[in-house]
Amino acid sequence: MNEILQKINAYDEIIIHRHQNPDPDALGSQLGLREILRTNFPEKQINAVGFDEPSLSFLGVMDQVSDLEFKGKLVIVTDTANTSRIDDKRYQTGDFLIKIDHHPNDDAYGDLRFVDTTASSASEIIANFAFEHHLTVSPAAAKLLYAGIVGDTGRFLYPATTPKTLYTAAKLAEREFDRAGLMREMDSFDMKIARLQGYVYENLDISGEGVARIVITQDFMKKHEITDAETSAIVSAPGKISEIKTWAIFVEQADGHYRVRMRSKEATINEIAKLHGGGGHPLASGANSYSLAENDEIFEQLRHNLVAFKK
Repeated sequence: MNEILQKINAYDEIIIHRHQNPDPDALGSQLGLREILRTNFPEKQINAVGFDEPSLSFLGVMDQVSDLEFKGKLVIVTDTANTSRIDDKRYQTGDFLIKIDHHPNDDAYGDLRFVDTTASSASEIIANFAFEHHLTVSPAAAKLLYAGIVGDTGRFLYPATTPKTLYTAAKLAEREFDRAGLMREMDSFDMKIARLQGYVYENLDISGEGVARIVITQDFMKKHEITDAETSAIVSAPGKISEIKTWAIFVEQADGHYRVRMRSKEATINEIAKLHGGGGHPLASGANSYSLAENDEIFEQLRHNLVAFKK
């Protein structure tokens, strides 16, 4: 982190990226870092790029940066394990690339990397980077980083929540921002998402071992005007059922393949995700499937994995 700060000091212009289909931690870490750098280095030009996700617009919006503006710039990518998932491929055209992440470092990209798999979130890493280097954390930055931590810990429910996570969140909460209002924003959803949640509970396929799956088709999403990003709102829903220990949500994409979101309460699943073009955390991973047969294969692998874990 000292080296990262040295690089930040060395460049007058910095562009920050994060992963595609952003969640609160992707935006919290990206925009939180942007806010910290703008506050502490007002003489520098700090921009954040990528797709503006409508469902998370309350966290902030991206900057418009031309292709020419990448030349000679410092590029920082937060919360992104693999280059294939970086939103805005122009990250490759900068002068120097830094990776800041908390996922397993299977794709060790970048000229300089800080990867801490013990951290709950990239937002936790960014917050501690600021605190440990005595950088000013404004209420606006604290709000963004707090949102990222809350998002990736499932409101401090997931095993990745450590005493350090809680301490970091508490330090952020000392800044004066509307935490209650932020939590209402993060916890609320439209009626169409409520109907999607009902659909999930009504149509879950649950094995005897405690593995569940649901397929959300393009036809269903079009009928109910639900975007791919909005389906992330129900990823944790199956886990609220006590009998379910591991689950997968298969979301059909426009080109016919399936985006697979996998979660587990105890049994490690990220090795299964790697077999299907994905990866992630031990208990929260993503993958891709290119047929109904591959969907079945993933489900069977999750079943066998849970049986082996119980033994």
